[in-house]
Amino acid sequence: VQLVESGGGSVQTGGSLRLSCAASGISLRIYSLHWFRQAPGKQREAVAGLTSFGNTYYTDSVKGRFTISRDDAKNTMYLEMNSLKPEDTAIYYCRTTYPGSDFWGQGTQVTVFS
Repeated sequence: VQLVESGGGSVQTGGSLRLSCAASGISLRIYSLHWFRQAPGKQREAVAGLTSFGNTYYTDSVKGRFTISRDDAKNTMYLEMNSLKPEDTAIYYCRTTYPGSDFWGQGTQVTVFS
């Protein structure tokens, strides 16, 4: 099983990025999907999630700005991030969970500068 993230980078305040997490070895459509982030000196936190039934959750700080989605044909999950703020700067990780399974990506750096 492998989760490969891409799409991170540096962007100015107010800008947008789309993170991708391509999966191999598992079918994302049966998993719960999550995006986490970890800023320097802070604990890793859950940012957004999408269940196999299509239910979503977002942490309060990103509601209305971030969107989690999944493309079954590409077996890839996404995090669309708009109106980015410096406090969104972190390493972002994708995670997939299913009873008895828990997989993480390697992380991708997002830096938002003012």
